[in-house]
Amino acid sequence: MKIGLYFGSFNPIHIGHLVIANHIAEHSDLDQVWFVVTPHNPFKKKSSLLDNYQRLEMVYQATKDYKKLKPSDIEFNLPQPNYTVHTLAHLQEKYPNNTFALIMGEDNLKSFHKWKNYDVILENHHIYVYPRISENTIETQFHNNSKIHFVDAPIMQLSSTFIRQSIKEGKNVQPMLPHLVWEYLDEMNFYK
Repeated sequence: MKIGLYFGSFNPIHIGHLVIANHIAEHSDLDQVWFVVTPHNPFKKKSSLLDNYQRLEMVYQATKDYKKLKPSDIEFNLPQPNYTVHTLAHLQEKYPNNTFALIMGEDNLKSFHKWKNYDVILENHHIYVYPRISENTIETQFHNNSKIHFVDAPIMQLSSTFIRQSIKEGKNVQPMLPHLVWEYLDEMNFYK
């Protein structure tokens, strides 16, 4: 099985994340997309970041009706701070019959050459890139690489930061969130 890994804090997961992941799952050769919830970095103080398992629960609620989208807590038990190259090696060891690809925004591809062992990642894994509105140019070494696939996914101008700030200001963000995520957030009084 070919699995795309979509990393993020998902604080909270919103419809933009779902639209991109579902588009890539339906319009590429990937069989599934796993939302890899990145754990709280113990060395960073981030009071607005919900607990790992609360964010995982939101991803579970958001994806449970989509057979090709899955939540993943694979990084929760890896040593911190963690690097993507280590997560990929761990997954390949744990699921030797699967192949893993990365899903990232165009903005992340622009700084990909600064990632730890990016060349090892690129040698062993495909990367699916979704568009972002940006002025920066992509490193020329990534332009014609056969392992990098540019996906014509919808451009989503929605951010978790905007949603958290809007909730704090008492604004209605319900249309921006999957229904069950909205209910969970509202019930738990998160971000208020």
